[in-house]
Amino acid sequence: MLRDYLPALVFLILGALVGSLFAVLNVLLGKRRPNRSKDEPYECGLPSHIRAGFRFGISFYLVAMLFILFDIEVIFLYPIAVQLRAFGTFALTETVVFVVLLMIAFVYVWRRGALEWK
Repeated sequence: MLRDYLPALVFLILGALVGSLFAVLNVLLGKRRPNRSKDEPYECGLPSHIRAGFRFGISFYLVAMLFILFDIEVIFLYPIAVQLRAFGTFALTETVVFVVLLMIAFVYVWRRGALEWK
């Protein structure tokens, strides 16, 4: 049973070692040029002097939701793409219908102005 997990364990150990090595090399060899602007807190594209109650426009949330929606829909295409030959023409037809519906939705939100940043 351990033999089945050995490649994954080796991969995880090598990944941890390489990641740790790069982090240590960055600390040892990296240039340090601190200045006032680098020391200020910065998050989500907003400077720190913005008050805490600042409200984002609806476009921000709409673009985020559209990204999640289209990203998840593309993930559903992966299994069909991997095994398309095994599924046959029915899966190909259903995939084409799915992509056409996805493009109709994309054109709809584009025409409604959801992708324009204001």
